[in-house]
Amino acid sequence: MIEIIKFLTGAFILVGAFLSLVAALGVIRFPDIYTRNHAASKAATLGVLSILLGTFLYFYVRDGELHSRVLIGIVFIFLTSPVAGHLISRAAYNSGIKLWGESVQDDLKLSKTEVTNTKKSKAKKHKKSNEM
Repeated sequence: MIEIIKFLTGAFILVGAFLSLVAALGVIRFPDIYTRNHAASKAATLGVLSILLGTFLYFYVRDGELHSRVLIGIVFIFLTSPVAGHLISRAAYNSGIKLWGESVQDDLKLSKTEVTNTKKSKAKKHKKSNEM
């Protein structure tokens, strides 16, 4: 049983290292801030979580104890990294950084125009009701 867990530990660490490498290549190779941020937040998160899980298994088998710091690190990375990636992308979009020239669709632009049109129509209705 210990040999199987040692194999799983090594597999988790190797997969995590591979995902971290893919994230680094994505940050270098992708054309704009949004795709680079996607690579950094998604692949790097999975890579770090996989490495931390492998580390947790290694120390659990070696010492026979649960290491709460590693578990807290897993939870912290799992919760904060996607949120940070989303906020960085949103800040880049709101500051006016353009999408890559070959991007197919800008969903945020479509939703912003719908919200703006809805606010304008509500303002007109409110103005008409105040005039009466």
